[in-house]
Amino acid sequence: MTNDTDEDVVEAADDEAATVSGPTLEKPAPEKSAPEESAPENRLAKTASAVRYEPGDAESEAVRRFWSVRRVPAALAAVLLVVAAGVLLYDIVSVRAERPAAAWRRELADELAVRGLDDASVVLAAVAAMLLGLWLVVLAVTPGLRGLLPMRRRDDAFLRAGIERGAAAVVLRDRALEVSGVRSVRVSVGRRRVRASAQAHFRDLDVVRADLDAVLGEGIRELGLARQPALAVQVHRPARR
Repeated sequence: MTNDTDEDVVEAADDEAATVSGPTLEKPAPEKSAPEESAPENRLAKTASAVRYEPGDAESEAVRRFWSVRRVPAALAAVLLVVAAGVLLYDIVSVRAERPAAAWRRELADELAVRGLDDASVVLAAVAAMLLGLWLVVLAVTPGLRGLLPMRRRDDAFLRAGIERGAAAVVLRDRALEVSGVRSVRVSVGRRRVRASAQAHFRDLDVVRADLDAVLGEGIRELGLARQPALAVQVHRPARR
């Protein structure tokens, strides 16, 4: 048992010396060493280190997204319909009062009588109307509010809580800047993944990445999101000037 303990201490000291000294002083890895301790990957880790983590199913719950009220499209559609109906109704009342029809109505009737269905202007008008209707249908059947992430809801809660993606990114960025060795970091929060790209000007990149994994993972859990996003962390050295 004493010999085995001495060999473990010697191997740990050799691994630590290889990590600190750099690739020029790396010692040959043993046959049972992990793949990440090999010489080629260790050399690549000196300039960049990245990893991705997928969330577990137990950390997420089925919560519907927030639905947008679509005030602007609804207001525009209502205004256009009211204006068109009002102008047409006014012209009809004028004709009933034995007044001549409006010039635009006579020209429109003449154009519709002359032009066929295969005319370019008629086809373009039909395509424009179809695209407008399709856009309104998409707005009606999709929830919208992609920038708002739903949070966990308690059983006794009557209100739903949410957090904006930009605010969540700021919180995680501030947490990442507290990690020792991080010079700058960019965090983008999506509905399914959180991506962090950091620059480290000292410390080993793998160590900095491991600290960022722990800090950002804990920060994501503290956000209390209903659906836990995956985490992608990349650490690299700043460009040399």
